[in-house]
Amino acid sequence: MKLTGAQMVCESLRREGVEVMFGLPGGAILPFYQVLPQYPQLRHILVRHEQAAGHAADGYARATGRVGVCVATSGPGATNLVTALATAMMDSVPVVAITGQVPRNLIGRDAFQETDTTGITLPITKHNYLVMETADLPRVMKEAFYVARTGRPGPVLVDIPKDVLTETTEFEYPEEVSLRGHRPVLEGHPQMIKKAARLIAEAKRPVIMAGHGVIISGAWEELRELAEKAQVPVVTTLLGISSFPSSHILSMGMPGMHGMAYATLAIDRADLLIGVGLRFDDRITGRVSAFAPRARVVHIDVDPAEIGKNVKVHVPIVGDVKRVLRVLNRHVEQATHTEWLREVEELRREHPSDTIRETDKLIPQYVIRQLSELTGGKAIVVTGVGQHQMWAAQHFAFKEANTLITSGGLGAMGFETPAAIGAAVGRPDVPVWTISGDGGFQMTMYELATMMENDIPVKVAIINNNFLGMVRQLQDFFYQKSYVATGYTHNPDFVKLAEAYGILGLRVTDKVQVVPAIQRAIEHSGPVVIDFMVEPEENVYPMVPSGESAAEMIEEKLEERVWLR
Repeated sequence: MKLTGAQMVCESLRREGVEVMFGLPGGAILPFYQVLPQYPQLRHILVRHEQAAGHAADGYARATGRVGVCVATSGPGATNLVTALATAMMDSVPVVAITGQVPRNLIGRDAFQETDTTGITLPITKHNYLVMETADLPRVMKEAFYVARTGRPGPVLVDIPKDVLTETTEFEYPEEVSLRGHRPVLEGHPQMIKKAARLIAEAKRPVIMAGHGVIISGAWEELRELAEKAQVPVVTTLLGISSFPSSHILSMGMPGMHGMAYATLAIDRADLLIGVGLRFDDRITGRVSAFAPRARVVHIDVDPAEIGKNVKVHVPIVGDVKRVLRVLNRHVEQATHTEWLREVEELRREHPSDTIRETDKLIPQYVIRQLSELTGGKAIVVTGVGQHQMWAAQHFAFKEANTLITSGGLGAMGFETPAAIGAAVGRPDVPVWTISGDGGFQMTMYELATMMENDIPVKVAIINNNFLGMVRQLQDFFYQKSYVATGYTHNPDFVKLAEAYGILGLRVTDKVQVVPAIQRAIEHSGPVVIDFMVEPEENVYPMVPSGESAAEMIEEKLEERVWLR
């Protein structure tokens, strides 16, 4: 059948099973928008800024495991996607971005709203296309979705000139994709898997470090089976949180720069480190030469480029995490590590990083602990970036798989609100909360309008300290409290702001108000914004200074803290 290029894009989306996309129209992409009514099964959510469209597609993809889709026009529309695409690239999230481009005869002539979109996004996409022939659109769209979701997932951008969208030609959608340069290895090497099993059997102080790859591959049960069968404590990276139940006796939480001190020290003492679906990021390793100095390393990852990139690996296993663990578990022997587990528990007692000090003041850690308890630890939590992100990682007890969504690699402030919209659209059966800082929230707070317009009941918890908190903390620790350009003196009234959008707004200024406010938000059927006016100069502990080792860890004084049950 003959279709216009715009119809081909829509038909391709339909055949790929796309149900929703996030976007904002403009002149170059307008032919696509004009045919959308012909495809009622393709829901379009109109955002207020293209960056939000990209983050929403990202949040949708993480929450559902499906490819997220965002749409923008040429020029500023496409450049506004850059931060979102870089976020998806760093965190291995399958997103397809569709952008309009000026007509073919104007490319390279500095036409109105012309930008070299493929050139700009080349380093921050898994692959990108400039489609110069309408007949190529079906193949390109098929390949885009295939590349985005297979192997190590990532964003793919398809840039389409306006006249390619309006031109008519024969539509033939390919059944299969064959790309010589993209052949992911999914099955781990049998000999390497057997070698890993032998190292696990020989180890006296093993530790599993679980990353985002566990969640991407859906390997929660396989990870748990490995940990329980071999009796190995599990630490998780920031993006690996919710890959292993936080309530499990073998769970050690997050190590690294702002992770649990006892988890970081356990890695330091380990004689075997089993890295599962992670890239050994600098926030975890600190100074690489001092990282896990006593340990042999097994590294399982679908991306061969990550193995050995940061940390020396003794047993490399390239493959899909779920498939590799299934085979590994068959070779791993039932074991006990009683002495090691006792030592780990002793570290937990000596370095109780997940405690909260007793105080009548309103501190962020208490807010997040109450949010965890009142939601039962079963909500999807989407965070921004900064202190609140670390407190959420430390004090929210994630009991369900794949329930933390955050910008880990890029660390993009403003990620939380639009990503939460995407997550809530993708998983309407699960309550979605954002935990935001007052700085990051103001970067994308206009998407409250998108929430209301589309009846998306996200609950927003603003940890409001009137600072760019993490930067202020660095100034506190390393710049003699020289607070340059980190204090906010004219934040808006967030309650009135919420009400201006027609959203329920609540303000909490006292510790006794925390529980009633959260309960009211839970009971309310629509979006809610809670402004928690917390202590302005609260710091995140522990902290391993950038580029340092576990030995340089800064911990909060123990006498200032008690257990909060």
